[in-house]
Amino acid sequence: MRQVGFGPAGAFVRWTEAAGEGPARVYVHGLGSSSAVYHAHIAADPALAGRRSLFVDLPGHGVSDRPLDFGYTLEEHADALAAVLDVAGARGAELIGHSMGGAVAVVLASRRPDLVSRLVLAEANLDPNPPRTAGSSGIAAYTEEAFVRGGGFEETLERVGPLWRATMRLADPTALHRTAVALVRGTTPTMRAMLLELDIPRVYLVGEHGDDIPRRPELTAAGVTVRTIAGAGHNIMFDNPEDFVAAVA
Repeated sequence: MRQVGFGPAGAFVRWTEAAGEGPARVYVHGLGSSSAVYHAHIAADPALAGRRSLFVDLPGHGVSDRPLDFGYTLEEHADALAAVLDVAGARGAELIGHSMGGAVAVVLASRRPDLVSRLVLAEANLDPNPPRTAGSSGIAAYTEEAFVRGGGFEETLERVGPLWRATMRLADPTALHRTAVALVRGTTPTMRAMLLELDIPRVYLVGEHGDDIPRRPELTAAGVTVRTIAGAGHNIMFDNPEDFVAAVA
């Protein structure tokens, strides 16, 4: 395991690596998740094995630190991820981002184009104010006080079910709430606007059983490859790992 400082003094973001050749592939998890849990089986597939792979836990999640004096905005998450790539010597990396991690990957690519050579976005957040059914909207509907100390975190763990709960319970409640609020608020310009302006290969994956991505033609007109993954919902890497691997490869 490796680590690098971010934000407040003494706070570290951590990641694990699988050695390999060529540009690094960097896997970035979604809200309340952890990168290795969601992506190690993808990186180990024979079609992808042999490439250097980094599994980064964003601030407040997994094995990374969770300082209370940190904002957990998408920009701050992107800066922490940039610190990882700088220290790891992983410039020109391919970023594979799921859900919230995809939004962070887009922000990073816009802010630090030297670090990112390609994006694969799985059901990534591109627009502010997602539907109330989205996990981020449900969490952000609580005040921070109600979520952290008023039972909102526990209610959310019960509501999301056993799969998501397995990693969400490892996240810090304050970090989880602030990150969800940041997702609902979005960025200026929006994540979608940043994605449209990027001049790198970009792939967007949408699960067949979820809602189709809004304004799909706008993305394809800008050169974003949009693929619907058969038999998959939001967690494409679990529902159809074969097609997820093919998209990454």
